[in-house]
Amino acid sequence: MMDLRLRFCGFAIACLILLFSQHGLCGDIVHDDDIAPKQPGCENKFVLVKIQTWINGRKGEEYVGVSARFGAPVVSKEKDANKSRLVLANPYDSCTNLTEKLTGDAALVHRGNCTFTTKAKVAQAAGAVAILVVNDKEELYKMVCAKEDPASDIKIPAVMLPKTAGASFKKRLKAGGSVGVVIYSPDRPLVDIAEVFLWLMAVGTILCASFWSAWSAREACNEHCKSLKDDSDAFVMEENSGDKGVVDISTTSAILFVVIASCFLVLIYKFMSEWFLILLVIIFCIGGVEGLQTCLVALLSRWFTRARRLHIHIPFFGAVSALTLAVLPFCITFAVVWAVYRRISFAWIGQDILGITLIITVLQIVRLPNVKVSAVLLSCAFLYDIFWVFVSPKLFHESVMIVVARGDKSGEDGIPMLLKIPRLYDPWGGYSIIGFGDILLPGLLIAFALRYDWAAKKSLQGGYFLWSMIGYGFGLFMTYVALNLMDGNGQPALLYIVPCTLGTVLTLGWLRGELSNLWSKGEPQMPCPHVGPKVGT
Repeated sequence: MMDLRLRFCGFAIACLILLFSQHGLCGDIVHDDDIAPKQPGCENKFVLVKIQTWINGRKGEEYVGVSARFGAPVVSKEKDANKSRLVLANPYDSCTNLTEKLTGDAALVHRGNCTFTTKAKVAQAAGAVAILVVNDKEELYKMVCAKEDPASDIKIPAVMLPKTAGASFKKRLKAGGSVGVVIYSPDRPLVDIAEVFLWLMAVGTILCASFWSAWSAREACNEHCKSLKDDSDAFVMEENSGDKGVVDISTTSAILFVVIASCFLVLIYKFMSEWFLILLVIIFCIGGVEGLQTCLVALLSRWFTRARRLHIHIPFFGAVSALTLAVLPFCITFAVVWAVYRRISFAWIGQDILGITLIITVLQIVRLPNVKVSAVLLSCAFLYDIFWVFVSPKLFHESVMIVVARGDKSGEDGIPMLLKIPRLYDPWGGYSIIGFGDILLPGLLIAFALRYDWAAKKSLQGGYFLWSMIGYGFGLFMTYVALNLMDGNGQPALLYIVPCTLGTVLTLGWLRGELSNLWSKGEPQMPCPHVGPKVGT
């Protein structure tokens, strides 16, 4: 009884966490380049720029900005860049002639009151060797050219800085400190090994969960067949019996799932704060404890068969397996330690362990009964991803999904409901990330495909699991390709994964003439070899 309660409790927590999760990989750069004029001198590629500081002769913090469409290109190697003194422009907006010369210095100016190209021309006329424009928001904005102000004569690099970086510079300069800057833009590797490992992690998680789900279904069928032996009244129960602790998704619940997910996403967007993030961490830890203990109990029960059969009665909870009681303290301790030290550099390991075990557990509890429900669920999730990444900026003036993914106003670098790996060989650092939904939602279809193949006794090539698995791997690969082609801007992974998985299953089913069975009937029922048909049927 206790195991069943834990399963449904874990299912509810996991669904709640999944509602909070975002999909894909996110950036934080906005621009109006689509409407900006294309003209000579306004053809530079946008690149991220590092600004290494020197405070009163000592090496200080390093900030990140983004280069402009105009001006001189930023050098790629730090050794080739010159150190310049940073000076606060006067007037600060650099829209009119500066009151003093800036020969050999870099000008710090504020955004607003005139075009970016005007600011650069004024600073260049005063002798500045570079211009750093401070944005009025924390996000980076790509500076483009103005139609009425040609940029072909701008010969100095221009860089946009986030609001906090500009405030730090301005504070030090007004206090009379000496600030030196080195501006350069190191090349980012085309493929980082972190993306390879993240791809393997996502694919491996679905593989493990799918085989566990299919194996559990086979064991449940075998146990059910044993219970039917020598029981003449059991034939009536056979059709309605199913796996214990398993929840089948309906078409209605699939639609409601995405609607509720959208509501929670807006809720997080509106109320994201430090306390709200703490609440998400607590929810994630509860779900992670359930996932970790479920996976550990399943593994240990293979070796400790006696402990698996031993149950202890606990008031209110009922019968609890001895293995569950044995591993639960460890799981709780693991989650609490991660929550306390989640800001340290290697905390991503604990987050990934909790996340993977939670995803695997949900894929054991939640199942798709047929392809029809899968088509509804994945199609809704497909539209959900596109809307909240690409369409929401037109309504909220920024991408809701990306803002939630970054964890703005929370004081931390993103929410915990995702898997991530640090970019080891990227000079820009950061993490390659993937949301839980990008693994779990396609994983439901792939797990269904394997259960169907086993029940229908299909070969590996003649079934649907292998091809849907290949489709998932290819779709995730295309997400990374698109991410690199789009200068790191956010990409909804389900935009690529859903057509490659659901489309593969639907196409194969249609070509093989099995789409009708897949669509409505789902998994065929495994016959019991020792039980014959009921007389009179």
